[in-house]
Amino acid sequence: MVFDLTPEQDAYKLSSEQFAREVVAPRAAAIDESGEFPADVMRAAASRGLLGVTIADEWGGAGRDYVSYALALEAIAAASATVAVSLSVTNSLVAELIAHAGRAEQRDQWLRRLAGGTSIGAFALSEPDAGTDAANQKTTAVKSGGGYRIAGRKVWVANAEVAAVAIVFAATRPGARGEGITAFVVPMDTRGITRTARADSLGVRGLGCMDLELDIEVGDDHVLGEVDRGFPLAMWALQGGRIAIAAQALGIGQAALDEAIAYARQREQFGQPIARYQAIQWMIADMATELDAARLLTWKAAAARDLQEDCTFEASMAKLAASEAGHKAADKAMQILASAGYRRGSVVERLFRDVRATEIYQGTSEAQRMIIAARVLADV
Repeated sequence: MVFDLTPEQDAYKLSSEQFAREVVAPRAAAIDESGEFPADVMRAAASRGLLGVTIADEWGGAGRDYVSYALALEAIAAASATVAVSLSVTNSLVAELIAHAGRAEQRDQWLRRLAGGTSIGAFALSEPDAGTDAANQKTTAVKSGGGYRIAGRKVWVANAEVAAVAIVFAATRPGARGEGITAFVVPMDTRGITRTARADSLGVRGLGCMDLELDIEVGDDHVLGEVDRGFPLAMWALQGGRIAIAAQALGIGQAALDEAIAYARQREQFGQPIARYQAIQWMIADMATELDAARLLTWKAAAARDLQEDCTFEASMAKLAASEAGHKAADKAMQILASAGYRRGSVVERLFRDVRATEIYQGTSEAQRMIIAARVLADV
């Protein structure tokens, strides 16, 4: 692809690809099979600066730009979607949010630990009745003395099994929706947090997803940003999170394309490799084109993240395009490999299961279309 990556970005891309190839890929199948959180791989990732990619050097991070971050996540997702998602939650949804809105004490307490890998972060926004409608928070935070009593239930909290800290969103003015939600920085060893059984899923297994039952008391110093201004913080974090998911989808889609190309070159039918048949060539051409187009949208969104306070529009376009291109690529790869890909335990079978989630979490494709349409039709 012709794109003017800086020498630093290109070097970081190559380094991330090497890490993915040498450390992540050999563990990918076992992570998927067992569903166990890959603590060993996360420790190795931390040693490479991958748990604080965009966090400033002064806080122990790698101090990289967002394009570099997207490049790294794409490379890692090509080897293991689980590792890429776990990294992105700690990076985009926790460390970046604390760096963006946290008071000095919160930054000092958590950023070095998150960037260094001694602590993993979780993001507790979703609830049974608050998925796409994230403002519909039923978890409440009631003023109590010098702090708040937080009570409620959070669902599908990635990394919760091992997280040391979570960003928890709760209604401080119930019924006010987005204008009455506050974010809290909550240590996961706080008394009154109950982790429920680990949630299993079709793909991205080993993510340490759990539901959280909350009946806790925290001090005023646990408030992240301003009281009643937590919902804009969640939406700000999700801008970065959606770029990260776009990069993840690209990595999975590219891995599927690579598998399809390799198979089409060596699989022979009717006396020649199937890569010589137009039906196969056109599928591969579509896969390559759609992934490259989505990649450019993802890099555009990543660059916008560095340059703009609000990149919601660009992030939504990137996530929509990349997740659907990745899904199509995995589907076509399954068709090209046929029974060899459909077999349980094949690489393509894992990619096929993993990529489906990218059209769901951190905002469904339908939600992204709503956001994009609202901007495009703003004057209608």
